[in-house]
Amino acid sequence: MHISVLGPTQVHRADGAPVPVGGARLRALLTVLALRPGRTVPVGLLVDEVWHGDEPPADAVAALQALVGRLRRALGAGAVVSAAGGYRLDAAADDVDAHRFERLVADGARFLDAGDAAKALHVLDEALGLWRDPVLADLPGRAAEAERWAARRGTAVRGRLAALAALGRAEEALPELAALCAATPLDEPLHALRIRALRAAGRPAAALAAYEAVRRDLAERLGTDPGPQLRALHAELLSPAPAPDPARVHGPPGAAAPGAGAVPGMPGAAAPAPTGPAPT
Repeated sequence: MHISVLGPTQVHRADGAPVPVGGARLRALLTVLALRPGRTVPVGLLVDEVWHGDEPPADAVAALQALVGRLRRALGAGAVVSAAGGYRLDAAADDVDAHRFERLVADGARFLDAGDAAKALHVLDEALGLWRDPVLADLPGRAAEAERWAARRGTAVRGRLAALAALGRAEEALPELAALCAATPLDEPLHALRIRALRAAGRPAAALAAYEAVRRDLAERLGTDPGPQLRALHAELLSPAPAPDPARVHGPPGAAAPGAGAVPGMPGAAAPAPTGPAPT
């Protein structure tokens, strides 16, 4: 059984067949339980969450028991377990899209830190593929919680764009980075990511212009200068690594270039002498 709450609440069996879960209160109950899979949720908390913003019925405990009965009929008798003082959804964390999303985002961050951008991109694409707006659609009135989930999605998006840039695909990341920076003009780490992507795409003048734009915004809106990360990046842009000296790379005319004839992976080993005509 797979439960989706990153959007309207949905349930699918292992074979992909949908499981109808009708009624707003029933979907709210399932969402509250699914956000805490394998953990007992107290009756009082369930009542507060299911009737959030409304006056609960006079006999709220009995009404909750009735909803639990309906949920068991929809999902299977063993899906919701009675426990001391509450109820528990018999599901693993990975059976719920929200928890799978969090695990994948954490995996993506670890892969990025380890320098494996390809794996990071793969798992972050999988994580973002789970997302459906509006998040927690069957728990209305939870703006603060929805914002927290939106922030987690933002972390996944940034990680994915950083992975693209690390894989030499900075041009693919730049349109989305530009839109995100326009929407959050004071987000310095995001601007730093865009500036690095512009540099990686071979556009140093655009990178400098992007730095100047965020520097001006910070000065006008907050009366501050860019932070250490952006200032260090700016210094790197102003002092790019010098181009290699042709004489050091190629040597004097007629001399073999350093390392010429070495076999990759075996420093100093001589390659077989060329058999074809000398290049002209």
